[in-house]
Amino acid sequence: MDFNDSHEEAAFRREARDWIEANAPVEHLSALKRSSFGLLEIDATEAEKVALGRDWQRKKYDAGWGCIHWPEAYGGRDANPVQNIIFHQEEGHYAKLTERLTVGLSMCAPTLMVHASEDINKTLLPRMGRSDDIWCQLFSEPGAGSDLAGIRTRAERAGDGWRINGQKIWTSGAHYSQWGLLLTRTDSELPKHKGLTMFIVRMDTPGIEVRQIRQMSEQSGFNEVFFTDVHIPDEHRIGDVNDGWRVALTTLMNERMSVSTTMTTGFEELFDFCRTWQIDGRPAVENDLVKGRLASLAVRASGLKYTAMRAISQLSQGNTPGPENSVLKLVAAATRQEAAKFALDLQGNIGLGIGADAHDEGRFQAMLMRAPGMRLEGGSDEIQRSILAERVLGMPGDPRVDKDIPFSRVPTR
Repeated sequence: MDFNDSHEEAAFRREARDWIEANAPVEHLSALKRSSFGLLEIDATEAEKVALGRDWQRKKYDAGWGCIHWPEAYGGRDANPVQNIIFHQEEGHYAKLTERLTVGLSMCAPTLMVHASEDINKTLLPRMGRSDDIWCQLFSEPGAGSDLAGIRTRAERAGDGWRINGQKIWTSGAHYSQWGLLLTRTDSELPKHKGLTMFIVRMDTPGIEVRQIRQMSEQSGFNEVFFTDVHIPDEHRIGDVNDGWRVALTTLMNERMSVSTTMTTGFEELFDFCRTWQIDGRPAVENDLVKGRLASLAVRASGLKYTAMRAISQLSQGNTPGPENSVLKLVAAATRQEAAKFALDLQGNIGLGIGADAHDEGRFQAMLMRAPGMRLEGGSDEIQRSILAERVLGMPGDPRVDKDIPFSRVPTR
């Protein structure tokens, strides 16, 4: 694989770099460099951080850099996947400003482009791209996390639209979103994968209640969302009735692509920490045991880097990425958790502190507390292993005794 830019790619990179240097909010760069593991180290309220992200996205979009891989009709510039990656490489730390927009831009938008009507796309995608609207993904439920096809939120015909009742959980950003992509059950007499229908819904629709969930990291980034007799017009249905699983697969494919290719291992942060942390009066990186552990993690991080390049190469050739994304997510999430644990082990009793009592503002504590969520989002470790077993190794699939029976007959306990 040739990692060097072509002549055209080099010219594109210079153009992107020049624009970013002239327009990026450099006053936040120092704080952004310290930000990691879901923490935006800018001294501001959450509402102000959301506003900062919207401002940066709006500036990019208005200049033609916001969603460059989108079609021109929706505000993009029909850039190829490699150009899109080049821009994000040059954007660097500034990309952290718009992390709260990722669900919409990287997961909901590709789904709408494939399955929604042209009227919906021409109306809503430019608003999403410009950050006038933020989107969330209303999929998982308390009784249906990894088994997404087991959802029970109901959509029933009601006049010229649909009446929605049920509950969603772990919905990132629902408390500041204007729109949501909603998966519902419309026919319980069909097998669980065949009785689903997808909708879009305004989050200020009467009957929707959003409750933030306080996490062990003291953040409240995701929510539980309740639907009580919520009315959705039929024109906000995405795809055919009872064909929602096919629509959802588009979202899930893009979610796994987004999560796996942007997930970091924490190795660089751990290595920098070991260069300054002292063991017996010497930098930890000079300790033989520490060096061995770092070497093992370095090999793993390098393997992930080049596996990600394989996925990028597939995209650049117009192909759909294969199981590389499952490898990336499975290994990166576990590596990040391992790196955090090792850093806290080296800190000893100091590693038990949180908040103001923690070393280095609790970076590795935050990393460790965020790690379990990383191993669940976009498909749990077990889901990724099943994908690799069946699609790479050719092993027989797990028994699915509820696959072909009506959903109404599937036991709830």
